[in-house]
Amino acid sequence: MCGIAGWIDWQKDLRQEAALLERMVSALTPRGPDDAGLKLERHVALGHRRLIVVDPEGGAQPMTRRYGARELTIVYNGELYNTEDLRRPLLAQGYRFRGHSDTEVLLAAYAAWGDTCLTRLNGIFAFAIWDRQREELFLARDRLGVKPLFYAPRPDAFLFASELKGLLAHPLVPPELDRDGLAEVFLMAPARTPGHGVFRGVAELRPGHALRHSRRGTQITRYWALEAKEHTDDTEATVHTVRDLLRDTIERQLVSDVGVSALLSGGLDSSAVTAFASAALRRDGRPPLRTWAVEFADMAEHFRPSDFQTSLDGPWAAKVAAYLGTDHRTVTLGAREVADALDAATMARDLPGMADVDSSLYLFCKEIKEESTVALSGESADEVFGGYPWFVRPDALAARTFPWALRQSDRLALLDPDFVRYLDADAYVAWRYEDALAEVPRLPGESVTEARMREILHLNITRFLPTLLDRKDRMSMASGLEVRVPFCDHRLVEYVFNIPWSMKTLRGQRKGILREALRGDLPDDVVDRPKSPYPSTPDPRFLQTVRKGALEVLADPRSPLQGLLNRPAIERLARADQDPFALPWFSQLMGLAQWFAYVLQLETFMRRGPVTTPYRPGRRLDVLTPAEAAGAD
Repeated sequence: MCGIAGWIDWQKDLRQEAALLERMVSALTPRGPDDAGLKLERHVALGHRRLIVVDPEGGAQPMTRRYGARELTIVYNGELYNTEDLRRPLLAQGYRFRGHSDTEVLLAAYAAWGDTCLTRLNGIFAFAIWDRQREELFLARDRLGVKPLFYAPRPDAFLFASELKGLLAHPLVPPELDRDGLAEVFLMAPARTPGHGVFRGVAELRPGHALRHSRRGTQITRYWALEAKEHTDDTEATVHTVRDLLRDTIERQLVSDVGVSALLSGGLDSSAVTAFASAALRRDGRPPLRTWAVEFADMAEHFRPSDFQTSLDGPWAAKVAAYLGTDHRTVTLGAREVADALDAATMARDLPGMADVDSSLYLFCKEIKEESTVALSGESADEVFGGYPWFVRPDALAARTFPWALRQSDRLALLDPDFVRYLDADAYVAWRYEDALAEVPRLPGESVTEARMREILHLNITRFLPTLLDRKDRMSMASGLEVRVPFCDHRLVEYVFNIPWSMKTLRGQRKGILREALRGDLPDDVVDRPKSPYPSTPDPRFLQTVRKGALEVLADPRSPLQGLLNRPAIERLARADQDPFALPWFSQLMGLAQWFAYVLQLETFMRRGPVTTPYRPGRRLDVLTPAEAAGAD
């Protein structure tokens, strides 16, 4: 993977702005530690940081090619898994290539087919192409949003970057939060409304969208969306199709000029990826797949089974590794180092995130990077196949809000009451939820149950999954590790989305259709193992550390969180002797310990820059100055 950044300015001569472009690009160095490149013309500046995975000699960027009288330049972050399928028709049309990189194929595909090339791509990507003759910039992002892309339009300028930090490195993008930005951080996070860039004047190019910018302005188009279709395959055909699509997807994603590893928890999803990848490598006579598991020190001592985590991952990962003959490694993390990494994880994500779930993944990826550059992971299987508890919990199905955040009132109780009123918190969350529901495609004639399950699935794919993809991308790329996510293949997602819920839950099991598709490839007890999420540390030392740190933040009169948090309520919570996973305020494992950790992440985030806001504790909204009121909209 890589990092990309760029700047269009119709008034400035950007050939004189190399230092500023370099600052934007340097902010993305961890994404591409192997190489860097800049291209500056009068009104366009493009930058790239490269992580070398394919074609070390021929894949340098920015890449410029001439096609007749037309000159195109690309900066690209991603990986195409159907490069050769694209190369063949392009060769037949007369296009020629200097190397074997997917970058050059993508650029030629755009030259040949224009915007419609996007419908031919199978992969994960965010890229920008500058057409010199037309003075036009084209941006596009993959269908599920595996690779990030943010932009900031200005009156005479337009900036973009893979991560927010790339934009914030430019003086035209100060770290300011308006009221909606504050709501995203304090009410929605660690989820984020698709398209919302959090900072004032910043947007995210949404998954499945493309953008064109020129002197005439900016146009955004959607080239892909999930559609509701009647599923006509019977159960047997569905099982075979799911298996074939998954196997083909995983085999495609093994393409690399460097070794490929896999993240293995011993759960169904990571075990499926490992099984098909191992079989493909063995068939091709390649060395055994290297697999990686993460553990917390003293996990067995502190672990207590729950509805969310029924068993330890370690023994299951070892069992699957032995069964498939992988080269298996385990990374063990301590409570103190996980807590110490919260700041680094926040800086990697540019926003407060998922507490120790982020910081442990950050440390895990750093260890993997010592020996690997590419890894496969099982993200999105639960969103696509319906694996989370909230797919079956009556309270979650009946709730008129996001099913992974049912404890909104508990969360609001930890914010200052005046701040809650300023945010108009309940209305903001309800607005975002109704917007999400309005996007759900409908299938006429569906039963009430099937229609509701389609809603829940769509919410998970479009609102919850991006949170996990953000986490995986930022935590891995902060170490220059490329993580691929086979379950995000759009062909698989499109097919499974329309499998009726009654068939998805074959044999009365969550993800039953996937389990059936994997029988024979994995031991039956692995296939039938209940869902177990990425682990969050139960070590009481973690709770003690983050609780102490959060209380110190609350007591600091210089903290930017003063007047935003409900100090008495949090202090009462800190004095209570509760389970670390009490107060589940987001997802499955974001409880009490994670709230204190989130306070620390908020502090890191707000001090960076520092972040400025129009909110003034103790000031009623109706007495804000005109400038402050404008910032509150």
